[in-house]
Amino acid sequence: MEKESGATARNFAHTRIKLGDKTLNTIRAKKRIATSVVFTVLGLNACQSTPSTKDPEKAVQVRTQLAAEYIRTRDLDSAKRSLDQALKINARDATANMMMGVLLQQEGSKPNMEKAEGYFKRAISNEPNNAMARNNYGTYLYQTERYNEAIEQFTRAGATLGYDQRYEALENLGRIYLKLGDVANAEKSFKQALQANRSATIALLELSEIFYLQQNTRDASQVYEQYVRNVGQKSQGPRALWIGIRIARANADQLGRQVLVNQLRALFPESPEYQRYLQLQHSTEAVWK
Repeated sequence: MEKESGATARNFAHTRIKLGDKTLNTIRAKKRIATSVVFTVLGLNACQSTPSTKDPEKAVQVRTQLAAEYIRTRDLDSAKRSLDQALKINARDATANMMMGVLLQQEGSKPNMEKAEGYFKRAISNEPNNAMARNNYGTYLYQTERYNEAIEQFTRAGATLGYDQRYEALENLGRIYLKLGDVANAEKSFKQALQANRSATIALLELSEIFYLQQNTRDASQVYEQYVRNVGQKSQGPRALWIGIRIARANADQLGRQVLVNQLRALFPESPEYQRYLQLQHSTEAVWK
């Protein structure tokens, strides 16, 4: 196991940024791998003065903090300007390089996607134990369909004790394995994510479907119920409802099944999940896929 480097252990409040263009087809469902970008927001307010270049570390930190807020609000041009300033002060700063990679990846054009990798590599080269940079680089590698390389980065990030988003790296790892059809390693990764964070909702949802497809109804039910407790009955998306419908059917829970069907029909009538339900509603197959 690795320990997170000192520079990445700053007091960060995290913003999750999801990749918008690539989806995962895992166990007949579409989902996304998330990039987690974590940055300090302490001391940031409208009246804050520009830090003196006499303290270059502080100057870089504040500019990367500002860039994180700009990325969160999709003001990519302002984020780029802030990061350019940070890298002008210290071209080797791992956080600023990582964020520039995320920014260029978010913009998504081919020239910027090509540039993004250089920033991710520079961040990791300067701080090899920077788990956040490895997790974000992993999402980039996934998006460019370099799955084995992505597995390496997610594995390293997921093994970094002290990285507070370690569970997200493990969830990402699990989804990559599902993408590749390696259900055994996917299950292992999701279980590790839950060991790191018992409320890891992605891991809970994925495991509930894995267990259902294995006809392990008991564990599928337990994990799905925990997922629902975490997100709320009314906050479930179409995929979660579809998983719940199938688990309820396997348990011969007609009432529970109908409640979920009604919710799926009312909220997501055009979803692929509801259309799949309409196709299978009279099927006698033991497992609905």
